[in-house]
Amino acid sequence: MATSSSPITQVSQTPAHVNLHQPQLLTRLLLDLRGKRYEVDRETIMNLPESVLLCLFPNGLVLSRQSAALDGGDEDEEDVYAVDFDPDCFQFVLSFFRNASEAFYGTATSPGLFSAQQHLLEAPPNDFSNPPPSQNPLISKQAIIVLREELEYFSIPPKDGSVKIDQNGIAGEALANIKRRCGDYLMEKKSIFTALQRNVNKENNVAEQHLIDMLCMSGFDREDEWGFRALEPSRCCISSIALVLLKTGITHHSGGDKAAEVDYPQMATAQKLLLFWRKPARKCWWDGLDIELPPSDDDGNRTIKLWARRVWTLELSLV
Repeated sequence: MATSSSPITQVSQTPAHVNLHQPQLLTRLLLDLRGKRYEVDRETIMNLPESVLLCLFPNGLVLSRQSAALDGGDEDEEDVYAVDFDPDCFQFVLSFFRNASEAFYGTATSPGLFSAQQHLLEAPPNDFSNPPPSQNPLISKQAIIVLREELEYFSIPPKDGSVKIDQNGIAGEALANIKRRCGDYLMEKKSIFTALQRNVNKENNVAEQHLIDMLCMSGFDREDEWGFRALEPSRCCISSIALVLLKTGITHHSGGDKAAEVDYPQMATAQKLLLFWRKPARKCWWDGLDIELPPSDDDGNRTIKLWARRVWTLELSLV
């Protein structure tokens, strides 16, 4: 077995001789995500985006039965990996990847898109196809754009003396309530590009505008919302993720009367995203706003200075 190129997995090459004490390679993993159990096969795990794998296994993932081999434990007892990751987000990613794979490769009862575009791999190279079709992974694999956001927010209350912290720096109930309300406010701001576009308009950042344009040409829409968005427990942090199929320019005609065709300029745009295949890129910026919190049962209207530190991670996955 070839050594994986993933930076967070290490699978040793199979030795030529049989070693009875060699750790057994796992074919499935048992994950405990904040109390919710998942049983996932190895191939499914390896197909997940690198950025998601790094969140699931920040210390790396060894896909072998190391513990049983080292301590002589029961080899039938399966290891359970405790993972600090939102189980609903994990399910969202698994479902999207499974549906995308079935639509592209087909199922036992229905063919997928790949069967209708397989002939494109045999097409002769032309002035517009670079690399040649036979070497273009966007023809033979389903490409998915993965965009994640980690948003940490900081609430600055008015200096009227009504919000205090104790001598140990612990927030009182009034400040904790403001933080919760700020989190609820940000949770409602589901548009993907609003904050970045606001920063573009403020700083006149051409590179950021180009990023938005490229993503919107490759599968996103400017009005898109995050596919999954949730507050992290016991933290002033919101995690969001959006998954879209890469727009490759391959057109399938209904009825099957006409073979699939390629829009080569669109394919050239899509190929730029290959720079992010197994190489997630990160962008970080600060966003400050004065917001008017609506009244609550314990408090009336408040004007709060709300600072948000946003970290985007962009990646392309090939399934």
